[in-house]
Amino acid sequence: MALSKEKKAEVVGEVKELLDSSKMTVFAKYSGTTVKSMQQLRTQSKESGTVVKVVKNRLFKQALSQSGKFEGLDLGDINGQLLYAFNSDDEVAPAQNLANFAKIETQIEFVGGLNADGQLLSAEDIKALASLPSKDQLRAQLVGTIGAPISGFVNVLAGNVRGVLNVLSARADQIG
Repeated sequence: MALSKEKKAEVVGEVKELLDSSKMTVFAKYSGTTVKSMQQLRTQSKESGTVVKVVKNRLFKQALSQSGKFEGLDLGDINGQLLYAFNSDDEVAPAQNLANFAKIETQIEFVGGLNADGQLLSAEDIKALASLPSKDQLRAQLVGTIGAPISGFVNVLAGNVRGVLNVLSARADQIG
């Protein structure tokens, strides 16, 4: 079904808004993916704050040109059936969402991405981003790293008390 001029302008405006607020935009080929699978991807991605859209490449390129911060990019890779994943909170989440989904739907293939600085990233760069831990995982690792010396110190202090208690318990067993 063809889109009217008003609808096209609305789509371009929406994509431009997503591009302007997005820390990372990832695009991937999705040819052969069922509608049900795409709905599942959108639902899973929404949990991490990622918006997944299927937009005509021409409209996406118009939104890029209107955005202003993506001038002078070689957009030769943007062709074929592509889906676009935007995230305004996390730089890694769009790549991770698509990579996790690609484990189930093997026809999903990274094409590239755009970071907030207006740089075009290759498919290999996006795959590398997808392998990074998420912000929550990094926070948990940081808390564990900070807490490790403290818990070790507590165990050392408790070891002395345990030693004294073991000696007293053994002495009580000898007497008793």
